[in-house]
Amino acid sequence: MRFQRRGAAGAEIPVLVHDGAYYDLRGVTTDIDGAFLSDGGPGRVARALSEGALPVLDGAAELRVGAPIARPQAVLCIGQNYAAHAAESGDTPPAVPILFFKHPNTVVGPFDDVRIPPGAERVDWEVELGVVIGTRARYLSTPEEALAAVAGYVVSNDVSEREWQIEHSGGQWSKGKNAETFNPLGPTLVTADEVGDPQRLRLWSRVNGEPRQDSNTADMVFSVAEIVRHLSQYLVLEPGDLVNTGTPQGVALSGRFPYLRAGDVMDIGIDGLDEQRQRLVPAPH
Repeated sequence: MRFQRRGAAGAEIPVLVHDGAYYDLRGVTTDIDGAFLSDGGPGRVARALSEGALPVLDGAAELRVGAPIARPQAVLCIGQNYAAHAAESGDTPPAVPILFFKHPNTVVGPFDDVRIPPGAERVDWEVELGVVIGTRARYLSTPEEALAAVAGYVVSNDVSEREWQIEHSGGQWSKGKNAETFNPLGPTLVTADEVGDPQRLRLWSRVNGEPRQDSNTADMVFSVAEIVRHLSQYLVLEPGDLVNTGTPQGVALSGRFPYLRAGDVMDIGIDGLDEQRQRLVPAPH
């Protein structure tokens, strides 16, 4: 199944996208969130669809597209999870997953503007496979248990300010990752059963129409299953949590491309999960 949230920011309507139609889910759930994912919400939607009980949302195609999950409780990110990206960053591939966090308020819609903070000169793009957790996960033992905890997958853009990440963070990366709008998400949450193997997905990015990244999740250092299993040894993953799984080579940090400026346009996508686009604008003071 393919879920979206459409409408004005803060008033998004939960939607099922099926056979080219947008179905209003407000009779089934108030939102696409952790509670919906963990208490059988997708199953209820499937039954309602088969019974013809879901109304079509009139005008849905003209509505703003919000992030496909309501504000997550946590945004967990894995760094340098593609060997070639680690190399272009000047590092060797990590021996264990590198974890950092983004504030949940970085998450915005897939076509919302990305705001450049005052003084930011090294803003960078990062296409990533986002993993949405569907059930509480703690101390998982096997890859199979880890994948069973995944509700679905999304396109995620881990926007970064590299000077703040590297030179201002005192050994951590968070200051370069947490500006408002620095995690466009979506447009679609695609359930795990429809995606199949998450290690066979092409992901790509463009800036102003010019190619930047083009890789495949098969090249991850740590697979989705290993990331989820590993994280569950150190923290409890909750339904609705977002896990960004790292970006491949082809970012501005490599020195091969200019950093982003106001007026630039980012396009990123993952095969089977749709595409997103953002325009860079100055943040309001």
